[in-house]
Amino acid sequence: MSVNPAENTKEIIQQVADELECEIIELEIMPDHVHMLCEVDPHFGVHKFVKRVKGLSSSLLRKQFPTLKSRLPTLWTHSYFISTVGGAPLAGIKQYIEKQKDI
Repeated sequence: MSVNPAENTKEIIQQVADELECEIIELEIMPDHVHMLCEVDPHFGVHKFVKRVKGLSSSLLRKQFPTLKSRLPTLWTHSYFISTVGGAPLAGIKQYIEKQKDI
């Protein structure tokens, strides 16, 4: 893993996606949240994917970056926002996520 928390977070999310056979279509790590477009088997459940990402990343990132333990009460909140894209064009959603890093 790299010494950059954002890059490590991306690597961890990709690791979980690979293990659970989910596809990360677009991903941007922001200072206080994550934007992700992914495909998750509906029989598995996106809530299980999010829970696994948050659990593993919290554990691994706090081990590698001990300052995270003292600066934050928790790495993640219990909340998250999920929306289905339905018939929306994926290109537009990907572009929205990509532009988040410039805000």
